Amino acid sequence: MTLRGRTALVTGGTDGLGRAIARRLAAEGVRVWATSRRRERLDPLVAECGGAVRPLELVLEEPGSIDAAYRQATQEIGGAPDLVVNNAGYGVFGEFAAVPAEDWSRQVAGMLGGSMRLAQCAWADWRRTGQAATLVNVSSLAAEFPLPFLSGYNAVKSGLSALSESLMMEARGTAIVVIDFRPGDYRTGFNAAVSPRAHAPVPTRVWRRLEEIMAGAPEPARAADDLRRAVVRNRSGIVRSGSWFQATLAPAASRLLPESVKRALTARYFQLP
Repeated sequence: MTLRGRTALVTGGTDGLGRAIARRLAAEGVRVWATSRRRERLDPLVAECGGAVRPLELVLEEPGSIDAAYRQATQEIGGAPDLVVNNAGYGVFGEFAAVPAEDWSRQVAGMLGGSMRLAQCAWADWRRTGQAATLVNVSSLAAEFPLPFLSGYNAVKSGLSALSESLMMEARGTAIVVIDFRPGDYRTGFNAAVSPRAHAPVPTRVWRRLEEIMAGAPEPARAADDLRRAVVRNRSGIVRSGSWFQATLAPAASRLLPESVKRALTARYFQLP
């Protein structure tokens, strides 16, 4: 399967994994529509990739913004995109009781509800026309190994994985491929974009550990390469990406270990008491 000449809609293209994915697809000859909450933040990506990347303003918490961005993309493409990558997201770090409820609501509404709405827009077109297409929901290894003090992020990413499993079943007998992409830690600006709401000793220690892990993580281009291979493979399923320890060893070991042991090892990894 070749990617050249195909079209893609990638959310969260400003930096991190979204930017790396958009760049990788553009390098393969894919015409990419990349989104950001503020269109001008995509200028560096557009300048780098030239006419291969087109910017779109999209606010995932606003259904009208999603519909408008999707409508603009389809008008410029002349139909539905061949590939939709639900990547945009962020974290809110803090003790569960200390995080304002509106922060959870905003995160769930955008990262889960908004991603579902965008997927539904494309899905309806794909089913109506019988188009061969691929939906990628960028979940996280946090769906398997939840991160301490990032409860909302864990819940949303688990929800995206559950959505992917549901759609894989609905896609049977169609030309639609669904990929549940689960990256581990990558050296992106994720931590800088997290809204920390923790000053107690334990959360502070965990935050320092998260920053230490991020500093030694692979570059996001590796995740883009892994996703590119998965899209070319053209098969629905779960795709894990990251360091050998996070993406290969830990998931394999977790299938053999009791949940209590897995939980204890995870707590030790993040330096919890």
